[in-house]
Amino acid sequence: MEYNQNNIQEDSVKKKWIKRIWGALPAVFLLFLLLVIALLFVQIGAEKEAIKADKLAKMKTDRPPINVVALDLVPMPIRDRLSLPGVIEPWVKLEILAEVRGKITKKAVKEGARIKKGELIASIDIRDHANSFKSAKASYDVALADYERIKKLYDEQLATKSQMDNALAQAENYKAGMDNAALNLERCKISAPISGIVNHIFIEKGQYLNIADPVAEILQIDRVKVQVGIPESDVDAVRRLTNFNVKVDALGGKMFLGKKHFLSSTADSRARLYNLDLMLENKNEEILPDMFARVEIIKKQVENSISIPLYAVISRNNSNIVYIVNDHKAHLREVELGLLEGWRVEVIKGLTAGEKVIVVGHRSVNDGEKVNVVRSVNDPKDILK
Repeated sequence: MEYNQNNIQEDSVKKKWIKRIWGALPAVFLLFLLLVIALLFVQIGAEKEAIKADKLAKMKTDRPPINVVALDLVPMPIRDRLSLPGVIEPWVKLEILAEVRGKITKKAVKEGARIKKGELIASIDIRDHANSFKSAKASYDVALADYERIKKLYDEQLATKSQMDNALAQAENYKAGMDNAALNLERCKISAPISGIVNHIFIEKGQYLNIADPVAEILQIDRVKVQVGIPESDVDAVRRLTNFNVKVDALGGKMFLGKKHFLSSTADSRARLYNLDLMLENKNEEILPDMFARVEIIKKQVENSISIPLYAVISRNNSNIVYIVNDHKAHLREVELGLLEGWRVEVIKGLTAGEKVIVVGHRSVNDGEKVNVVRSVNDPKDILK
């Protein structure tokens, strides 16, 4: 009886294991199948790369050399330049105003005339002011005589000190009135306070002027200033400079030397620019106010740099590369770039003087491919000739 029960239990265990094995077979088969597929993909990829490499090698061997233009690398200066617009202003712009009332009796200058300091611009009728001076002088003479008389009495102890002080104060008051009348009489002749050019005349003979009415405008342009707005990012570089190149377009792009005169300490509230004033000598007075100018600011300069045209650089996989020519073949070279001036860029790492860089045809070649240098230049500017 026990023997039969043991046989039954053994059969039951065997059936369970057989059932488990059969249940696990699909998963094992699927895992095996995925492994086989993965191995096939790896093998296919390797074969594709091998085929691609064979094709590339064959193409390099079979294809004729590519015609290219090469640049011989020669050290030369490169600058980090900033060109900003500016406006020419007169060194001094002075508006002359009437200081006394009266009718214009003489207009001595015309617009555009050169005038020297102290020369007459216009005259105002002096008669009223001359009469005022005579009256003020007469009053002063009387007051002065009274003071001298009372002082003599005071010295003889016949007048008090208070009487003498009052007489002195009255004499001084009349003297101030006389001096003021004399000054107004002098102001009837309106003269130039500076030398320059009469830019505007606002009066005519016979016209009546009140105090502070405009008479003339004089410009001093034997030297001029250029006003330029400097961005915040460039203020530090400008602060360290004293001389600037200034190009005036209206004079055929003629260059002038500008000297720093003033750099504002605060920025314009709207444009966020710091005002820079440059002084330009203008002895021939060829530069006129309101002309447009361009100010060149050299932020940094490297004297002996290796530079190449920017278009010779190829960006690939977050790096910059160029092709050099060596032994009639193109060789890929990774480079590190620095300053940019126009279309020239500084190469601070990756190239040395004397090497040849492909500047035309570089996008048609591959690393190790044969090339034919049809032209070599020493200066990047010669490439365009």
